[in-house]
Amino acid sequence: MSIAVSYPHIVCTPSLFQGEPHIEGLRIRVRDVVLARDQGGYTPEEIAATVYPDLSLAQVYSALAYFEDHRAVIEQAARREQEAVEDFRNNQSHLLTDRAV
Repeated sequence: MSIAVSYPHIVCTPSLFQGEPHIEGLRIRVRDVVLARDQGGYTPEEIAATVYPDLSLAQVYSALAYFEDHRAVIEQAARREQEAVEDFRNNQSHLLTDRAV
């Protein structure tokens, strides 16, 4: 008999981040935690202590575990976001001019 595994602390809320998984009660995506580890070079302990001090170590590990089990879906969301940014840059460049404040 198999038991379904859930990920404590991880939720998908349709009205936040287009339903992308994030830490429950916070606006920190699973992808953000993974980026801190993979691009920032931070350990889970450093992520909880300095990068996202509102997160517990358990929340960080839950986000990393979720990512490892759902890598393709999260990477697809990152690609969609990057495509949207590129589309905006290509089609709305007039909005990106430098303005003196």
